[in-house]
Formats: sequence, C-alpha cells, structure tokens
Amino acid sequence: MTMTATFNTTEFQSINRAYNSVFRTNRLSLGLVVPLESYSPGTVPAMTRHVERIQLAEALGFSAIWLRDVPFNVPTFGDAGQIYDPFVYLGLLAGQTERIALGVASIVLPLRHPAHVVKAAASVDALSGGRLILGVASGDWPEEYPALNLSFAERGARFRESFDYIRYMGEVAPAFKNTYGIPGGGIDMLPKPASGKLPLLITGGSQQDSAWIAKNGDGWMLYPRNTMVQAQTIRNWRSRSRRQEDPSSRSWNRFILT
Repeated sequence: MTMTATFNTTEFQSINRAYNSVFRTNRLSLGLVVPLESYSPGTVPAMTRHVERIQLAEALGFSAIWLRDVPFNVPTFGDAGQIYDPFVYLGLLAGQTERIALGVASIVLPLRHPAHVVKAAASVDALSGGRLILGVASGDWPEEYPALNLSFAERGARFRESFDYIRYMGEVAPAFKNTYGIPGGGIDMLPKPASGKLPLLITGGSQQDSAWIAKNGDGWMLYPRNTMVQAQTIRNWRSRSRRQEDPSSRSWNRFILT
C-alpha cells in the first residue's frame, strides 16, 4: 500500500501521531496489508506467527500496518482477510508494537452501529498513543447485508449517517439527532481520541458523490489504476478538495492512498 503527497504550498493538517507520520508533504511512505502471508489458492490464511511478522515490519521501518473488515467469509469473494475482528486485533497490536501506525482499510460502517465503531476506534487510538488511522466504507458485498437484516440498497444513506455520528461523538457531550440515535447532550462518549479527532479516510465512492467525499474525508483510498488515469484522478481530487476548503479555517493537503 503506497501513500503519496506532492503539494508544495501547504502542509497536511495535524490529526494524530499515525496520520502525521504516514502523510508528510513530498514524502513516500510504505505500509503493509495483513495477513502477511500467501494463502492462495485457499481463502483462509493460517495466521501463523502473525504478530511476530508485524513486529518485524515495524522494525524494518514500514510506516503502517493495515487490517480489513471482513465480517463474513463470503465464498464468492474468495478472501477471509485476517479472520479476526479488526478492533480486537488492533487492541492486541497496540500492546505488541510501539511505533507503526495501525490502519483499517476499511470498516464497513453500515454493518455496525457508529457508537460501537467510535468507542472501539477511540479506545485503540488512546491505548496506542494516537496510532490509529480509520478507513471507512459503505461495503460492496451484497451477501453480508441479509445476514444482518439490512438493506444493501440503503447502504449509502446509512454510511453518511454513521460518518456524521462518529464526527459528532468527538465533541464533549454532543447533542444531535441522527438515524442511529438521539444523544441529548447529557451523556458523553469516552475515551476521546488521543489528539481529539479520529482521522477518517473514505474508501472508494462509498455511494457518495465526489464533492461530499472531498468535503468530509481526511483522505481518499482507491485501487491503483492505469498511470495516466491515476494522475488525472489525483488532479481531479485535489481540485475538488481545494474548492471545498474554507480558507479561514483550513489549510492542509489532501491525498489519495492507493
């Protein structure tokens, strides 16, 4: 997984320890996606010595390790990911590593209540000293939605509502009304992220238009494309991001992670 940034006129916003170390102007950083093993032609990794391998990646200087959210082993997809629940696994890795950024690419927001997502994510971020980068997505496997009695067609709207809920919960005793609930201001969500905010990277389209993604995301994750197409995609993203920024309150780089 490769992350690039090439702006010269501004700096990235400062969010937390992980985001600040992985995304630096005019610097290339390298991360790895777990499981760190080859398990073709099967669909389920052995996960043998998996923590040791991640510790080795940290010792070798890789900037980040990325987990995936795979609630169900869907045979048609052909990949069970790292098997373990990403937040449980992140908790383990937070205690077994010291420097490497802990990323998720990506949590499928419509399949989880956002209160549980933000509670788990903020806990990992606090316990690891600000080493969490949270990728979020709407999900693209229709087989998973009936298993949770959810509508695959409505995942885009659920994604937006979940995203907003997570952002609101970064405030102290937030009061808002949302599809997922109505926190009335008399309660709070603890812990708060180590630096006060979770970095949220949007994956793919997530059933949203490009303007919404540029306005709300702290970054955008895409599959790599043909070089010319990739270059144009980056130019378009930067242009949209600049148009969405409020010069009076924001001055930061935007990036694409591939």
